[in-house]
Amino acid sequence: MSLFEERASKFANRERLKKNEPVIVTEPEKESVDAHALGRIVREKLLSSGDPSVIFTEEGKKDLLRKIFELVSETHPYLTRLQKSQLSEDILDDITGYGPIQELIEAPDVSDILVNRYDRIFYERDGKKYRSEIQFRDEKHLRNVIEKIVSTVGRRVDESSSIVDARLPDGSRINAVVPPIAIKGATLTIRRFNHHVDIDTLIKQGSITRDQVDVLRSFVRNRLNIIISGGTGTGKTTFLNILSQFIPKEERVIVIEDPSELNLERYLPDVVQMEARAANVEGKGEVTMQMLVANALRMRPDRIIVGECRRGEAFDMLQAMNTGHEGSLTTLHANSPQDALFRLENMVLMAGYNLPVNVIRSYVASAIHIVIQLGRLRNGYRVVTHITEVCGDGEKIYTVDLYRRENGRLLKVRDFSERIQRLLEEER
Repeated sequence: MSLFEERASKFANRERLKKNEPVIVTEPEKESVDAHALGRIVREKLLSSGDPSVIFTEEGKKDLLRKIFELVSETHPYLTRLQKSQLSEDILDDITGYGPIQELIEAPDVSDILVNRYDRIFYERDGKKYRSEIQFRDEKHLRNVIEKIVSTVGRRVDESSSIVDARLPDGSRINAVVPPIAIKGATLTIRRFNHHVDIDTLIKQGSITRDQVDVLRSFVRNRLNIIISGGTGTGKTTFLNILSQFIPKEERVIVIEDPSELNLERYLPDVVQMEARAANVEGKGEVTMQMLVANALRMRPDRIIVGECRRGEAFDMLQAMNTGHEGSLTTLHANSPQDALFRLENMVLMAGYNLPVNVIRSYVASAIHIVIQLGRLRNGYRVVTHITEVCGDGEKIYTVDLYRRENGRLLKVRDFSERIQRLLEEER
């Protein structure tokens, strides 16, 4: 069993009894606080030794963990073996990982990690939120972990730049807020990107049927422009990743994100991924999503995938869809397919383009073919609630549901229009 599997299994076993319990606030045990104090002493001695074995391969971590355990046993022989083992793992996490939340990051069934303060940590599993007993030693410990995370992607966080977005190597989203914006101390939010969810998982959960998957596959392969819409935490990025697997392998795809989460190189050989960048300390070097979408048009793409439309890039995306880059995909936040179209209009208007509303609506109606609406059930499952066609003529734009979730099932309510049927029948 690998080190990752051992740690994940240990966390799962410890938390299994809480699976159906509500959020519980617990005070830390005195022994764990004392262990953290002892850990600082051991950590200083280990780091000052300059041991070159501090490497980040799995075997290297196992070797380092053994050496840490020996050092803990030597300096604190009165601790029980269990205390020594836990203290050794805490020190290892600080050196090679992200401190006490490392075990939450490694747990495959934990979706979100919410650090409200150094001593108040929550996590979400199977759609339910729980209070964790783990905590950082103090505010400085939490700030050190935050700085370690954001520094890996060239970001910084301090009093002059109190809010930062970043990502972990596995694609998980990171948002950190530090004082003076965060009044009670630094906060850290980690939104996990689930690489293990696939079409079979969605079918098993009742999110969608096999026949409906075939319909979506035909939409993608026949180059319909698709928006994936939904609220926060409904699985838009995961669903976008799944749909992207249906793109023919001979096509060239440009992916634009902020931050980068998709990993399409596993499915597509000709992929270019670009990530937006914030301005540096001097206020220079900013690269916006809008700039990247405009640049993507010069890169000879067959399709463009925008991780999420938030601002002016929406108009550039619509232009790309209308100028020979059919089959493009994007996501946005909205509560319904109709709201998704309203948001597109608003994003174009807020970007400063001096265009009449009827022109914008005409752009949207001609560019977007399908809106896939996602929702989240009380049991935590993410489901498809609507598969909707976008229609319009002149100044009017409206949506027509092709599939709609009713009584717990996604049911077909209408046949495709002639426009969609024609696109599906053409050799594209």
